[in-house]
Amino acid sequence: MKDRKVDILNLWKRISNNDDDKAFETLFYLLNKPLIKFCMMYVHRNEAAEEIVSDVFVKCWLNRKNLADIQSLDTYLFVAVKNQSLNYIKKYSHVHLVQIEDTNELKFVNTFNPQEEFEKKELVFKMEQSIEALPQQCRIIFRLIKEDGLKYKEVAEILDISPRTVQTQLFRAVKKLSVSLSDYLIPARASKTNEALLNIVLLLSFFKLFFPGL
Repeated sequence: MKDRKVDILNLWKRISNNDDDKAFETLFYLLNKPLIKFCMMYVHRNEAAEEIVSDVFVKCWLNRKNLADIQSLDTYLFVAVKNQSLNYIKKYSHVHLVQIEDTNELKFVNTFNPQEEFEKKELVFKMEQSIEALPQQCRIIFRLIKEDGLKYKEVAEILDISPRTVQTQLFRAVKKLSVSLSDYLIPARASKTNEALLNIVLLLSFFKLFFPGL
């Protein structure tokens, strides 16, 4: 995470000080997907999310001289995308569209077994369903830390809340997820395969949650 911060800062210095379009292209490919994924948490439409993120990048390039002193550009971009997303929601609040996408996948190194494959997909689906059922702020905080590896302070800056609130929301997320996944957490009712898959999935899902700085 620290090396990534240094890379972004160096890229931004080249962009803002030297008008380096190649550095801007590198920055775009580095942050575009995480920003779109973050935007989707608000607008739930891939096309809208891509357009919002593109607009933010364009404004960032056009205002590069005025933004030269920014030390945490990725946080600035996340905040900008959040604000644009909220404006979009306000503008199109009367429009209700539902988009279903199967974009979440965990890859396991294992010999193929139909039963294990079914159990794996069932567990991953249940976890994703449980995360989506979390309250919006709770869900966004969970995903920013779990999937993007952000720290409490960074998430607090992006969402304009206190680090303590971030910590509280994470605790609530874990508590709610433990309840919704309780059937998988009872060893007596779980097969050996389910237990093994559960350990892997929970490790992948919660490691960054409890150790965000690593």
